[in-house]
Amino acid sequence: MLGKRSHQRGLFEADSQYLDFVGRDSFYGFLASQRGKLFRDEDFAEIYCPDNGRPSVAPSLLANALLLQTHDKVSDEEAKGRADYDLRWKVALGIEVDERPFAKSTLQLFRAQLILKEKMRSVFVSSLELAKQSGYLKARRLKVILDTTNILGRGAVKDTYNLLGDGIQQLCRGLAASQEQELEAWVQAHAFQGYFGSSLKGDAQVDWDDEQSRRVFLQGIVVDAQRLMALAQEVQATLAEGDPECQQIAAAGQLLGQLIDQDVDLTDGPAKLKEGVSRDRIVSVHDPEMRHGRKSSSKRFDGHKAAIAVDAESQLITAVEVLPGNAADASPALPLTEASEHNTRLEVDETVGDCAYGDGNTRQEFADAQRKLIAKVPNLGRKDQIHKSEFQIDLEAMTCTCPAGHTTATLIPTGFWLDKEWQKHPRQSFAFPVETCAACPLRPQCIQAKANRGRTISLHPQEGLLQQARAFQNSPEFQPYRQMRQTAEHRLARLVQLGIRQARYFGRKKTLFQLLIAATVANLTLMATKTGQMRSKTRGESSFFAWFGALLQRLCEHFVSWRPHFRYALS
Repeated sequence: MLGKRSHQRGLFEADSQYLDFVGRDSFYGFLASQRGKLFRDEDFAEIYCPDNGRPSVAPSLLANALLLQTHDKVSDEEAKGRADYDLRWKVALGIEVDERPFAKSTLQLFRAQLILKEKMRSVFVSSLELAKQSGYLKARRLKVILDTTNILGRGAVKDTYNLLGDGIQQLCRGLAASQEQELEAWVQAHAFQGYFGSSLKGDAQVDWDDEQSRRVFLQGIVVDAQRLMALAQEVQATLAEGDPECQQIAAAGQLLGQLIDQDVDLTDGPAKLKEGVSRDRIVSVHDPEMRHGRKSSSKRFDGHKAAIAVDAESQLITAVEVLPGNAADASPALPLTEASEHNTRLEVDETVGDCAYGDGNTRQEFADAQRKLIAKVPNLGRKDQIHKSEFQIDLEAMTCTCPAGHTTATLIPTGFWLDKEWQKHPRQSFAFPVETCAACPLRPQCIQAKANRGRTISLHPQEGLLQQARAFQNSPEFQPYRQMRQTAEHRLARLVQLGIRQARYFGRKKTLFQLLIAATVANLTLMATKTGQMRSKTRGESSFFAWFGALLQRLCEHFVSWRPHFRYALS
C-alpha cells in the first residue's frame, strides 16, 4: 500500500538540523529544499495496491534516493549504506540521523516497478516541470538540438563458438527447470556437459591453425544445438501455450536458432563460419539487444546508442531515447522532437542537428510533418574529383550543368536508393556524353574512370530539399547554428560524467531508465546552478570540501550515540 510522507517537517530530521552544515548550495541541500515539490507520493500511486498491505516506504523518498545514487555513481549496496550513515544523504532525503530508511531490495523493487509500469519517464519529466515552475524554462517556442553517443553494453561479447555455447547453456537451463531437475543431472543425462566447463574453446582439442579442424569443431556444436532445439520442441508440446516456462524455452530456442543463422553457413557441406558480419547480428546471449555499433569510420563499440534532444536556450535535456547500437543517428529525430513538445508542453520551432541528420530521408520526414529541420548536408562522394555540389541541377527543366558549362538532360537508371525502412527504389542519374568529357580540360579533376566513360550525377529523390539545405548552409544565417550544436555535445559530456558510457543493466529498456535518471540529475544540477540555488565548484574546491565534509561527518556520527539522551532531556 502507498506510504506517504508528512508535509510537516520534524524537529529531529536531518534537513532541519544540518542543512546549513551540509550546505544549502550543494546538490544534497537543493534536493532537501525541493521536498514535496519535485516528487509527490501521489504521483506513484498506480504502482502500489490501493487498499491492502502495510504502508510502503514513501516513493518520493525512494525517487530521491535514485537521483542521489546516480549523482554519486554508487551501487545499490552503497546507496543503502549512504542512506543509513551519510549525513549528506540524510539531509537530502529528509530523514532523522539515526534512521535507516530502506533496504537494498526495497530500492531495487521500486526501480523495477518504475520500469515495468512505464513510470520512469515521469521522473524525468518532473525535472522539466520544476524548471517551468521556477521560471528557468520560459514559455516560448523551442529550438531543440539532437545528438547521440554510444553506450557500452553490459553483456559479454564473445566469438561465434562461445556465443553458440552460451546459447546452448541458456536453453539447457530452461529445459532443466521445466522438468524440475537439477541442471547438472539434466546435462549429464542428455550429454551436454561439455558446454558447462570453464571455457568451451579452451577445453576443446582443436588445432586452430587448421581450417578443417575448426570446421569439424563448429559442426559438432551445430549438431548439438540442433539436437537441443529438437528436444526443446518436444518439451514445448507438453506444456500449455501460455505457461511462463514454455515461453522461456521458446525464447531461448529462437535465440539459439538466430545465432546459428547469423554466423554459420550450412549450405555447402560441413558447417563453416559466414564471411562478413550480419546486418543485425546478436553479439551477446546475456544481452541479446546489444549490437555492433559505429560512431565514425574508426570508432566502433558493442552496445546501444543514447539519443538526446536539448533546448538551445536553457540547455535542458527535453527528451531522450536508447537506440540499437547499429541504428542510424537520425532514426529518432522526429520522435525526439515530438517527445520534447510532449514533455515540456511547449512548441518546437526548429530542430537542429549535425550532418548525420541531414540526409534526404530525414528531411522528407520533417517536411511531411511540416516541421523545420536544420542540418548540414553530408559531404558524400570521392575526394579526388569535383563534388556534385559544384554542378547546377535544374529540377524544373530537368537539366544538369557541369562547372565547365556543359549541359545534359540525359537520365539513365543507376541502381537503387534505400528509404528509412530499407526498401529499395530505382535511382536515376544525369549522364554526360563520353565525347564531351573526353575533350573537357577539367576531366582529370572531375572523373577518374576509363576514357570511354563520362561523368554521371545522381539525382536524389529529395534533391529539391537538399538544394535548399546547401544554399542555407552556405549563407551567413547558418553560422549561429554551427555554435548552437555544441550545446548538445556539452550535455552529452555531462551524461557521460554521470556514468552512461557503461550500461549498468541488461536490456535496452533498463538502459533507458539509466539514461532518464542521469538526464534528470543533469537537468536539476544545471537549473539549480543557473538559478543560484546551487554553487558550481571548481575541482580544487570540490576536493577540499569533500575532505572537510568527510571530517565533519565523522564528528557528527559520534553525535548519534548520545543524541537519544539529548532527545529525552528535551522531552
